[in-house]
Parts: sequence; structure tokens; C-alpha cells
Amino acid sequence: MLGAIDAGAEIMFGYPITPATEILNGWVAKAELSSANAKEKKLQYLQTEDEIAAGFCLLGAVLAGTKAFTASAGPGHILLQDSLAMAENLRLPFVGIMMQRGGPSTGTVNFSQQEVNLAAFGGNGDGLRVVYSASSVSELYELTIQAFNTAWQYRFPTILLGDGYLGKTRSTILFKKPTKLVSSYPILEEKDQPTCLRNCYSSEESLGEVLKKNIADWNKAKPSLVKSESFNTEKAEILIVAHGLVASAAKEAVAKLNAEKIKIGLFRPITLNPIDSEELKKTAKKAKKIFIIESSLNQFSRIIKYELAGLEKEFIEISKPAEGFTPEEIVEKIKTKL
Repeated sequence: MLGAIDAGAEIMFGYPITPATEILNGWVAKAELSSANAKEKKLQYLQTEDEIAAGFCLLGAVLAGTKAFTASAGPGHILLQDSLAMAENLRLPFVGIMMQRGGPSTGTVNFSQQEVNLAAFGGNGDGLRVVYSASSVSELYELTIQAFNTAWQYRFPTILLGDGYLGKTRSTILFKKPTKLVSSYPILEEKDQPTCLRNCYSSEESLGEVLKKNIADWNKAKPSLVKSESFNTEKAEILIVAHGLVASAAKEAVAKLNAEKIKIGLFRPITLNPIDSEELKKTAKKAKKIFIIESSLNQFSRIIKYELAGLEKEFIEISKPAEGFTPEEIVEKIKTKL
């Protein structure tokens, strides 16, 4: 919520759903305070009848040049896919903060990494969406600002993935307010002429031409979009690949194993779409074994193994759908496979 404010967001559309309700509640409280204080920037909100309405309200706002966003989780994230797919087609700066919860269906309301496929490839398009995965409270703040800048600069839908545990964690952080923000602008105005944005095409060829341009723009933007972190990988013979809160536990596990003279490191993709393929391949080539650890049934692993196709390494997949990992548990699992 604070990241969205510092990113220049003006309005939030949303529907309460655990564990994203705190974002909506926090924004509404801040908006009410701003309306009572003449010195504060006025924030607006609309609690819609459902997530479908929230997504399309968001698109209407950005067409008018307003920095808008939504936040949801699980079933709500599913209902947002129609508006997300439209944003992908029309190249609209959709910003969504998705706090993953366990599924399928209502599932649990706590923790999961089961929305990776949904975030990156959930629509009826080709996944031209930027997806960030935060691993700490401070990163939630920083990546929220990054999400707005990315969405408005490149005009691709941008999603930030968190989870129930991360969303409810209390933490003291140092706010690094952005020095530069990408400005919003009215998308429907161009030299006082109406802008024609098509979302329906009468032939495969006409849609194909639009998609070719969008895919070319995506490929051109990739080098500037990718983000990743490497931890103690310089001399690592064993590599862990993980993202989000699981990567935070894995980083502690790496430190514990390093203390036992085990040469192990961590590669953490911060963008899950697009993946930092170049850095991943460079790091993976030095390892003898690659552990892919996630709180879903190989959703993340499929992405990583696709990027490393042809690399003759031993891959060990460790999955616990909708359940978290402790550093000690990761240490134990690694040791049993050495």
C-alpha cells in the first residue's frame, strides 16, 4: 500500500479477499485520512462487487491516464484474468499485487506459491506479462514501485507476487523513496483525436500482425526487465534455485551449509516472467547438482527447466504445494541428496 502511494498511485479498485484484504483496508484508511487533510494528496478507492469489476474499472482508469491498481489472491486472481488478458492485448498498464494463497478453489488463506502459472500464463494469450516475486517486506515495497514504473514504461501488465505469510509479517524497513517515477498519461487522447484500441479481430492474420509487434516489443524489452539475485554462487558446486519467501529460507540454509564447508549457492529469480535466462544459465553451468525448491507442484520448476533445456545436469525437484519451508528443513533435504 505504501509502495503504491510512493509510486504515484491515485486510486485502488478491489474486493476483500484474504490475504490481500489488508492492502485494501490500508488504502481505504489512508484515503479517508487524505480526504480530511487539505495538505495531503487525495487518494480514491472503490470496493467493487467482485474482482471482475475491479479489473475492468482499473482498465478504465488507466485509459484516462490515472495510475490505478488492484490487489487480490487465489480465486480473485482467477477472476481478474479476463481483464488481464485484455490489458495484455491492448498493451495497458495493469498493476496487480497478488498475495498467493493455497488452492485449488478456496483452499487455504495463508501461504502458497501456486499462482505462478496463473500470473504469468493465466490468460488466453502468450504470457506477455511482467511478474515479480518478492522475498521480503522491504522488497514488497520496492517492487510495488518498480511494478508501476514497468507497467507505464513498457505498457505490459505487471504483477507482483507475495503470499499470506509475507503479507502479514511485521518488519522494520528503511524506505527508499523513488528518485524517478514513470509518469502516467491519457491513453485515449492523441493529438485531440480518438484513439482506436481493438480487442477483437475479424481474421487470424490481422490479430497475428498485432501479436508479432507485441512479441517483438516484449523481446526487445526483456534485457531491461529481468532481475535476479545470486548468493554465494561463485564457487558453488551445488545450486539452489528458489523464489519468494522460499528463497529467503533457502538463503539461510545456504549460509548454514557453507559454514559446514559445503559449496552451495542460491540463484533467485526476482522476475519470474521474463526469467533472467543469461544469469541463470551462467550460474547453472558451474554446478554439478541443481535443486529447485518451491511451494507448488513444479510450476516454478517447469519454467527453470525450460530455460536450462539441454544443460546436462542433475536436477532435483523439491515441492511442497501450499506449505512453507524452514531453513533447517532445506538443510536436511539437501544433505539427504548429496
